[in-house]
Formats: sequence, C-alpha cells, structure tokens
Amino acid sequence: MKKVLYVPLDDRPVNLDDVIVQGRAAGIHVITPNAEDVKNRLDTEATSTGSTLVDTYAPVFGNTAKLRQFILNHMSSVDGFIISTDMLAYGGLIGSRRFRSNGGGAYPDYDPATTELLDVIREIKQSCPHKPVYVLDTIMRLATTVFVEGLTQSAYDEARAFAQQPRLAVSDFEAILEGYDTKPDGTNFGIPIHFDKEQYYNARRHKFKSNYYILDQLLHAGCIDFLAIGVDDSYTQGVQANEIAFLEGYVNEHLGGSDGQNPDRVIILPDADGLGYSLMGRMASHLHRCGSKPRYSVKYFGPDGSTIINPYEYMSVHENIQHHVDMIGGRFVTSGPYDVEIVAITSASQAADGVSHVEANDMNHMPTIVIDFVGGGAADETVTQALLNSKSTGGLLGYSGWNTAGNKIGLALGMAHSRYTFLITENRPPSLAAAVNAHGSLLFKRFLKDYYYKKLTIAEVRTYSRAHALFTNVPYADQNMRLFNTPEDYEALEKLLRDRMQTNTQTLAEKDAFLMGTSRSIRQIKRSGWNYSKYASAALDYENPDFIWNRAFEITLGPGVTLH
Repeated sequence: MKKVLYVPLDDRPVNLDDVIVQGRAAGIHVITPNAEDVKNRLDTEATSTGSTLVDTYAPVFGNTAKLRQFILNHMSSVDGFIISTDMLAYGGLIGSRRFRSNGGGAYPDYDPATTELLDVIREIKQSCPHKPVYVLDTIMRLATTVFVEGLTQSAYDEARAFAQQPRLAVSDFEAILEGYDTKPDGTNFGIPIHFDKEQYYNARRHKFKSNYYILDQLLHAGCIDFLAIGVDDSYTQGVQANEIAFLEGYVNEHLGGSDGQNPDRVIILPDADGLGYSLMGRMASHLHRCGSKPRYSVKYFGPDGSTIINPYEYMSVHENIQHHVDMIGGRFVTSGPYDVEIVAITSASQAADGVSHVEANDMNHMPTIVIDFVGGGAADETVTQALLNSKSTGGLLGYSGWNTAGNKIGLALGMAHSRYTFLITENRPPSLAAAVNAHGSLLFKRFLKDYYYKKLTIAEVRTYSRAHALFTNVPYADQNMRLFNTPEDYEALEKLLRDRMQTNTQTLAEKDAFLMGTSRSIRQIKRSGWNYSKYASAALDYENPDFIWNRAFEITLGPGVTLH
C-alpha cells in the first residue's frame, strides 16, 4: 500500500478524517501528524458580567515546529506529500487570519520564522527529488473568524461587507500591499466599528507575502510539483481582487499559464475545504499510474453552471468545475467520449430527471458523480430524496451537497477521481475488499452529514443551544457551545446529537441507495466488465458524533459500512 504524508488545512473532519478514508478507498495509507499538533479550536475562555458576555480568548492553533519535524521524520518513508501551508506556517486556516500589529518586512525576507517553516518543502524536494510534492495554499478570505481572539459575529458581518467593497485596481506587488484601504476614486475607507482595519490589513499583507513566496520561491524553483491555491470565501469584487489578479498574472508570465492557470503546475479557484480531497485525488492518479488523464464531462439538470455564481465565490460554477477537473488531474471535455460524467443538479424541479440519468449511466457502466447545487450549505430535500430512492446512488464514485459550490465540487470530484484511478488499476482481492468498504463508508457519510445532519439535526441543535444561552448579548450560542451554554446543556446537546444520528444512520441504511443485500458499489473496473459488492451493514458508534470545534456547524461523524 502506498503511503502519503498529509498535513491538513485543520482538524475539521472534512479536511482530516474524510481525506484519510478517501485515501483508504484508493488503496493509500495516509500518514498524518499527532492530533494535538494539528488541533484547532475557537476561543476556549470567556469573561462575563452577569448575563452579559464581555470577551472571549485563548483559541488553539497547530504546533508549527512539531509539524516541520514530523515532515522531516517521515520524509524518507512515504511515497508522496500533500501539505497545507496554512497549517505548516500558521497552525491552520484560522491561524492564517489572525490579526497582526504589522504585516512583516520586505519581501522575500518578510518573516524568517515563517519562511523557515515553508522552506521545509524545499528540503523535501532536495532530499526526495522523485517523490511528488503537492501543496495547498489559500488566499485569505474576506471576513474575520467568529470567536477567535475575541472577534464577534458583528465583526464578521462588518468585515465581510467592508472587504467586498471595490478597491483601486493596481498590479504591482507593493502597490497591492499598500492599497488595501484605497477606494477606486483614490480616497480611503472609513473606520469600522467592530474590528481594527489596520490589524486586518496587516494579516492580509503577511498572508499575501506567503502566497507570493510559495509561488515564486518554491513552485517556480521546482520544489513543488503541483500547487492548489484556494480563494477562501470570496466575492466578485473587493479586497481579494488585486491579489487574485497578481497571482494569476505571475502564473501566466513565469509558469507557462493561460488565463491564470496551468493544469500541470498550479490552479487557482474558489475553494478551501475541498482542496485536501482534490489533491488526494491527484495523488492517487499519480501513484497508481493510471496513464492518460481521465476525461470528465458535465451534464446540468437545471440552469447551466455558466449562469450561476455562488455568493461566496468569484467565478461561475461551470468554470469552477472545469478548474477542479484540472486540479484533480483530469481533463475536461465538451464533446466526444469521456470516462466519468458529472451530474450537476441545479434545480430541484429536475432532480427526478437527474436521477433517471444516473440510473441510465449505471446500466451503461458509465462512472458517475452527483453534485447537489440546489441546497445552500446543506443538501436539498427534493434532490436528496430522489437520490436515496434509487439503488444506483449507492454506486456513485462521488457526491456532495455540502457548503459552497467550490466545496461541493472539490469534495465530489476529489473523492471520485481517487476512487476511479484505483478501480481501473487494482487487481488484488484483499485490497479491493478493504477499499470498497472505505468508499462505501465515505459515500454513506456524505449523505448522513450533508442531509441528515446539516439539513435536519443541526436545526434542533441550534434551537436548543440558542434557547438555553448563558448570555443575552450572544444571538447564536451554537457558535461556541462550550462557552455559551452550561455544562449540563452541553451534555444534553451531545445526547441530542448522538440519539438523532443513531436514528438517522438506521433510516439512511434502509433507503434504496444503501439497502442491505440489494444496493451495490463498484468493486473493480475491468475491460471485460465491472465487478460489484453489495451493501451488507452500516453502523455508527454511539459516542462517535461530537462537536469537534464545540459549535454546531460541523461534527465528527465516522460511520462504518461493510460490503460483500
């Protein structure tokens, strides 16, 4: 079994647990740092006066020194590397957004402590020149992080609206750093109420210097084989626009790119939490030596993706799909034969037609991915029920209905690509058996989380948490339940979660999509035909679901599915 060293964006399940299972579904053993070294948490302490919250503090970030050493310790024993520079250099995604008193020195020597951490990537390539090194980086999002170092929901809302405002267009690196506060007419913005804009700009300056360093000093120098740059929670205009344009221009001028992209070296697109999935897909393709790039086509059921731009993104759904296909190591085609089809459901009214198409693909042995673009941050009711009422859904290579369009695309395509490259290359029965169980578990988990938790159970959690809030000036207690609910109420919330998810697991297992002894998953793809395994059991440990970041937004969720 191939081994891949993986330093995740943070320890949320979408970035860590899921990618480990995804690797297992593709015959890859994913080596990760000690859990404490990638641990991220929102503020863990609070001060209050009576029923009024005064402040929150003491968040938790990853241990960058230990992460650097982890990489060095395992460098010689793995077959490839997937490394988040946000975790390596800042201790995670939320750490990369921390407000700063200054933005660092002059580039490229802007912060020796940060560049020393990033330069471990250079050491990898020098010591292991033939091993693939894939890196995921992010352009800092518009908004602040709620309840990290005291920043509130009001600060988040104000910062996002503030950062969405257009800035004076400039192309010079130094001019971008100095122009964050300049309107198109040359005047400056006013003073925000809920956050310090200079500290916010300094955080952007430091992060943008790191973005440039990774592209210029590491990728351009040949130390990175592929770089995925995700633009975290963005917009069609605003403070990120000059940053994106500069990096795309660099790709065109120095890295052989076109329109800011080079499918063989670097892709820039709206996503963050789907990057780990996507790069694991690309890694599986490389390690399994599947030959030419698999061809992907998309069919929309509802409005064409070229007409849709997610509120948190800056490019259309169609463009985002195309660039994600490049990121995972596939080839997007608009005509002629293709190897995998993406069924993109963009209207609930066409969900039934979309599922009929999935069933036809199943009969015709066409590997299929489904992405539910109808629901906002969760799977849509109509789309989900249509899918779950079909036995063909259990045989999907990839699926997602969670969060932004970019997240959905990254999760579904990455999951499918790693699985597909394994299915067409692996022949050993024990490996095929272990991998089909892992894939079945991940596909089952996506529905269990994206719909049963994010659409249904989370509403109960939020209602209870907010009704039992400790503080009258905190409207959304579920954003940090350890601080904003009593220990007794937190325990009640955990019990609510675990009871509901037990019921949800049983309900999902009884749907046609995962019906035991009837529904099936692809076990192997051979030129002579497909082999299948049937779903045999599904279970969830009672204590497994947990509020990993002490908030309702995400949960630990690890169902185990077996197939025979």
